[in-house]
Amino acid sequence: MDLGTWVFLIVALGVALGFEPVNGFHDTANAVATVIYTNSLKPNKAVVWSGLCNFVGVYLGGVSVAFSIVYLLPVDLLISIGSGGGMAMVLALLTAAILWNLGTWYMAIPSSSSHALIGAILGVGLASSLGSGREFGSGVNWTKAGEVGLALLLSPILGFCASALLLWLTRVFLSDPTLHEPPRGEKPPPPGIRGALLLTCTGISLAHGSNDGQKGIGLIMLILIGILPSRFALNLDCTAEQVKDATAASARAEVVLRHDPVDTFPLPMVSSMPTMGTLGGAFLNAVRGANGPAWFGWGGEGSPSTPFETAGISVPDAATVYRDLAFVRGALANESNLRNLSEKQRWEIRNCILRLNYALLKLERTSGTLLGPHDVQTLREVRLRLRVLTDYSPTWVLIAVALALAIGTMLGWKRIVVTVGEKIGKAHMTYAQGASAGLVAMSAIGLAAACGLPVSTTHVLASGVAGTMSAQGAGLQGDTVKKIAMAWILTLPVCIVLSGLLFQLFLRLAS
Repeated sequence: MDLGTWVFLIVALGVALGFEPVNGFHDTANAVATVIYTNSLKPNKAVVWSGLCNFVGVYLGGVSVAFSIVYLLPVDLLISIGSGGGMAMVLALLTAAILWNLGTWYMAIPSSSSHALIGAILGVGLASSLGSGREFGSGVNWTKAGEVGLALLLSPILGFCASALLLWLTRVFLSDPTLHEPPRGEKPPPPGIRGALLLTCTGISLAHGSNDGQKGIGLIMLILIGILPSRFALNLDCTAEQVKDATAASARAEVVLRHDPVDTFPLPMVSSMPTMGTLGGAFLNAVRGANGPAWFGWGGEGSPSTPFETAGISVPDAATVYRDLAFVRGALANESNLRNLSEKQRWEIRNCILRLNYALLKLERTSGTLLGPHDVQTLREVRLRLRVLTDYSPTWVLIAVALALAIGTMLGWKRIVVTVGEKIGKAHMTYAQGASAGLVAMSAIGLAAACGLPVSTTHVLASGVAGTMSAQGAGLQGDTVKKIAMAWILTLPVCIVLSGLLFQLFLRLAS
């Protein structure tokens, strides 16, 4: 690389890593609020412990959430990530999310870093479609956006209701009155409840690292892929077995989309399958059944439609699916080590897998596509096996993000902790309230991380504290609740507009 490329790489990685400390200021502060305000741990010990747990959570959490965020981005921008437009996209969305997070942190308003980042992603997606002459909104993966949006919408409702219910159950089944009284002086809680509070702090911090920490990982990988495609476009450490699985998966998808019973077309016959050219030409001629052969299983006179048509996929795009499957199968058929592939082959395989992921996901989720449940499950497995080649992160990226998040946790925690601990309810937090809100937050965030769904630690825990205050009869402080609600309402639109404007600005600077 030349000097200019090195400088740009360092700046881009610096911006991406800068998102994580701000994330730590905001979201991880929620993890320590309950143990600090119940005297379970001193503040300095709590934030250090939480920072360490966040580090471990990022390192062990995998990358499923990371790429759930990445696949919100339009596929054409992901494919062109090495261009000026791709880099402008990443820098715009990161800058917008950081600015919003810093602003709400300075005002001591608990606000969701996840919410901000997703709004920023939607903003660059909308801006990209607006400037390309395509239909407005076509630059956004709305299926994935709806899935993520539902998780963000339901998580605070779940936090409020479940925490209130759990507090009520503790009042019914735990007779010790001290559990429902505010701490006296600096006296720690009884051993049992203190252990529960420490457990929830640990669990929330681990879950937060494995969920929120992954978001930065995905964006850093986009930067590395765009600037150093020969090294990062594919996971060069894939095993021979994983490469073989991806090759077989591409063949299996062709079988399913031809609508032949899978069991009657065993995978060892891959070499006898039609070539890329045959597939593309025959598909274009036959898929609508226009007096042509119907060897795809549909077509023929009177056939209502194809799975692609019912899923809203055009004939040219459907033909691209077959070409991409054939290219992946052909490129990998005689390879057991991805390092043997040329830079051009690595890049094209990555782009094929990105396009296939979008198209096959659309087929899976569109009812009435003429595909049975077994076919849908097969396509899902195909996507996952192919994405093993592209959805990964080197160890050094995991460590860098984990360190940035942990450092942010230990430096900027106080503003948000004070708001959560003192300004949501009208009374001081009790031991039972802290444990109830913490347990719900730990469970909800951990479950979301396991499912690969991004949720907001801030939303879950702050709403959980509000739920326990309501159940306790302590009441809520109206001004704080209004500020939190206003931030929750404004985060998406502000970040959408801000990232869209920044994207246009960076795009012009890059051109």
